[in-house]
Amino acid sequence: MTKKSIKLAGQSGLAIAASVEGASDGMPVILAHGGGQTHRAWKKVSTLLASHGFHAIALDLRGHGNSEWAKDGAYDIADFAGDLIAVAARLERKPALIGASLGGLAGIKAEGHLAPGSFASLTLVDITPQMEATGVARVVGFMAAHAQAGFASPEEAAQVISEYLPHRPSRKASSGLANYLHKKSDGRFYWHWDPAFIEGVTRRHKQSDGAVENGQSELSLAASRLSLPVHLVRGGSSDLVSPDAVEHFRKLVPHAAYSDIAGATHMVVGDQNDEFGAAIVDFLIGTHTGKVSR
Repeated sequence: MTKKSIKLAGQSGLAIAASVEGASDGMPVILAHGGGQTHRAWKKVSTLLASHGFHAIALDLRGHGNSEWAKDGAYDIADFAGDLIAVAARLERKPALIGASLGGLAGIKAEGHLAPGSFASLTLVDITPQMEATGVARVVGFMAAHAQAGFASPEEAAQVISEYLPHRPSRKASSGLANYLHKKSDGRFYWHWDPAFIEGVTRRHKQSDGAVENGQSELSLAASRLSLPVHLVRGGSSDLVSPDAVEHFRKLVPHAAYSDIAGATHMVVGDQNDEFGAAIVDFLIGTHTGKVSR
């Protein structure tokens, strides 16, 4: 199926880049990636959703990929949530939302606090209001380590990624990796996102002594207010979302469906794409059409 790139309007008109795939009259599914990623994280998932009749809309979150950078450094969870709300409001049909990590936090904030009723369902990919401090520190540390200095070459970036994801086979620099890097006039390669984003995350991480957000209790409250269909997908080997965090979330959202993807870390989509895809398709079809795909 043909994918096409479009521009959407986020909060206050901020330009949000997106890749869309699938029938235009299919139920829209917004895909919001994790911090430091781009819409390409959903490449296979978008194609799978389109093959089941959905209209997949994979976003580059503000400050990431080809989306506009926030000139005022507005990269709080509420800012990302505001963009999701703005994009959803401009669609002819209420969309389902799938959010991984940062995208999931923004989804909780959007639907549970800022604008309830914006989405038809919410799928959270390895993210809950309660997070393991060591896992958060590892993610933040990886993103911050080369944000300012960049890399001498794509091969150096590939090596850093291999060290961060030791459970995956080592890969050399690829054309796919090039989409996550951009070369500046100094000849070095930098991640394809606004350094102000990770500066803000790092600052809040230090201020909250290991939590991504000072307002975790606010996120828990927002989660407890979720009345739409919810699906929590955890990586079975996640160091960010523990079994206790899952239990805490399911008490907050007792009607939530739950999938545990064996062999996956926090990077669920990249680790076990086929199993993840099957889980979300079954949830979406079962929720929105009353049927399951298998």
